[in-house]
Amino acid sequence: MFLPKYPDSPTPPPANTHTPTEMAPVRRSLPSVSLDQKTVMALVVGGVVLTGLLAAVAVTAISVAVAAVVLRSMLRDHHRR
Repeated sequence: MFLPKYPDSPTPPPANTHTPTEMAPVRRSLPSVSLDQKTVMALVVGGVVLTGLLAAVAVTAISVAVAAVVLRSMLRDHHRR
């Protein structure tokens, strides 16, 4: 039968374990943005263009849905005859 080998004089675990302290995160400042008249105008024009595109997509989707309902109704009437 095999017996495990133990060290002659076991050393106790250290009482104080050293945990490294975390450094405070460095706050990075954001670059300053100058708001002049050209920047505001570009943002307004971009917003108007994007709103127009969204409205165009919505109108197109509604018209396609209406056309699909009309075609379905016409085909249903055609098959009944």
